[in-house]
This record gives sequence, structure tokens and C-alpha cells, in this order.
Amino acid sequence: MPSRTGIVKDDIYLKHETSAYHPESPKRLESIYRMLESPDMHGKFIEIQARCATLEEIGAIHEPDYIERVKKTAGLAHSSLDPDTETSPESFHAAKMAAGGFCNAIDAVVEGTVPNAFAFVRPPGHHAEPHRAAGFCLFNNVAIGAMHAINKFGMKRILIVDWDLHHGNGTQHSFYDDNRIIYFSTHQFPYYPGTGSVSEIGMRAGMGYTINVPLTPGPGDAEYAKIYDKILRPVALEFKPEIILVSAGFDIYFRDPLGGMKVTPQGFARLTRILMNIAEACCGGKLAIILEGGYHIQGLTESSKAVLLELSNETVTSEEPPVAMTQTAATKIDAIIATVIEQICPFWKSLR
Repeated sequence: MPSRTGIVKDDIYLKHETSAYHPESPKRLESIYRMLESPDMHGKFIEIQARCATLEEIGAIHEPDYIERVKKTAGLAHSSLDPDTETSPESFHAAKMAAGGFCNAIDAVVEGTVPNAFAFVRPPGHHAEPHRAAGFCLFNNVAIGAMHAINKFGMKRILIVDWDLHHGNGTQHSFYDDNRIIYFSTHQFPYYPGTGSVSEIGMRAGMGYTINVPLTPGPGDAEYAKIYDKILRPVALEFKPEIILVSAGFDIYFRDPLGGMKVTPQGFARLTRILMNIAEACCGGKLAIILEGGYHIQGLTESSKAVLLELSNETVTSEEPPVAMTQTAATKIDAIIATVIEQICPFWKSLR
């Protein structure tokens, strides 16, 4: 088994430009790319070539009229697809490359070229709905990647984990009635985009396969680790995914300007290790991560580095948080966990 983690990076992702003071800025990736070229990181990872997703791959999630709408922004100096979501002349190309780059990362993991991978791409994706842009997102990269894994490799069980501060409404809606995919999200609530209540658990064949853990501001490393341990792990081990895909938003970082969570770089490493251990137990370690949010540039960069060092086993973080929660925090998080389990336990024997 190869030991070097794969990464997707390409200068095209820097050419999706946003207006001054927009939080989803090319500076986010510029900082990460400098970190990847720093003396202590350079050469440690296998670079996975990015490519354009085909219109067929994008069309597995998005409606033709919407794809055409985004296509028409190509070459235009500035367009707005929704109040938060802007495009520049290269944005359509960058968005196709973001989705295609993640598909190539999935290929590399499934085919055994790398043990796991992290796609450092933009624009992000998890808010993009089948029929519209939303929340800085053009195409839903993680959803397109999941359908790629289904269509190319015949997968029947995929786990999507979303630790972004904001609920991935687009990802949820793409698979809300699909029992091939578990969508598991921890997110600040009520907050943008307004979806992700604990009662949203899927419909028809997908009942119980959407798992939302809505959180008020405050949780940090210990709380997130406990949620993953008490809810995600038993469900995942029962479901036995063939690959785990992660929407990694670093806006739950403790100093992020958009959020109220308190996760540290070590906390992100811990979540990564929990997911690596689940993947090892279920699917030979197959794990592919894609960048979503994260708007404190230094925190985004340090946290991405912590995740990469964990993926490549340069660090091996204990699943046990180093600091115990206060009694108040423990009581609060236990109540949330109990509420979520009550909603989904009819569908998962491991939670009964």
C-alpha cells in the first residue's frame, strides 16, 4: 500500500476571482499552496493531475439549464449567480476543474495509487443545488464525486462527512432519497443556509441516510470528537462504506470570522484520524477529502497542514481529546447526541 497522500492543486483554482473583501478569496489557496511548497512539506505528497469534469459528470447532479447558465458566465468580467456567489472570466473552467480534480482524486484512491487524498480546489461546492448556485458554490464537487464513484466503480455504499460550519444543503438535497449514500453533517444552526435541522433525515428509500447534527456556537475539539464517536462511528461501521468522502470546511476553526466554533488544528487532525480508522475498518482506508470553507487564512493553512500530516501518518493523533469538557458543555452535547440518535435509531441497529 503506498504511504504518500495524494493532493490536487492547480493554478486554475486561483483564477476564480471574487470582489474585494469577499471571504472566498484566491488568497485562501495561495496560502495553502505556499505551505505545500515550504521546506518541511515539499515533496511529501503525490500530486494528482486535475482535469475538467465532463458535462455528463456534472449533469449527474446538476440540471442542464443550470449548467448552461454557469457556462454563459465564461469570459464575462463579473457575474452574480446569487447574492453571495460571483463569477469571473475563468470561473466556469475552474469549477469544472474543481469537480474533475476531485473525481481524479477518487480514482487515485480507489485504484490504489495513493492511500488517501486531499483536493485543494475552489470554488467550493456543498451549497450548490441541482438547479442553482448558492453560498460561494458553483458545482457540487463532493456530490459529483460521489456519483462518479457510483457510475465508474459501481459503488453501492458511500459515506459523505461534512464538517463545514455551514450545512451542505446542496449535498443533502442531491441524495435525500438515496440509500447508497449517507450524508452526515455537523454545522452551526440556525445559520446560513437555514437547512440541516435534526428532523431532516431523508425520505423514501433514503430515510435515515441523512444525519444532521445541528450545533449552537461553542463546541470545540472534545465535542466534535464525541459526536463522531457516539453517532458517526457506529452508523458507519454498520453501513460499511466502500469509500469515505469529506467536505472539509475549516470555518469551524476557533478564530474563523464567519463562525462560532472552537476547533483547533489538532482537533482537525483528530477528526481525520477518526475517519481514517473508520475507513481502515470498512474499506481498506479509502478516504478522499475536498476543501470547502475556511476564512481565517492562517487557521485554514495550519489546519490543512495538520490534516495532511495525519493522512500521511507523519502524526498519529489520539482519538481521545486532550482536555475534558466542562460539565455544562458535556451536558449540552450529550443532549444533542441523544436527540440525533432518537431520530435515526429506527434505521440503525447499532444505535438502539
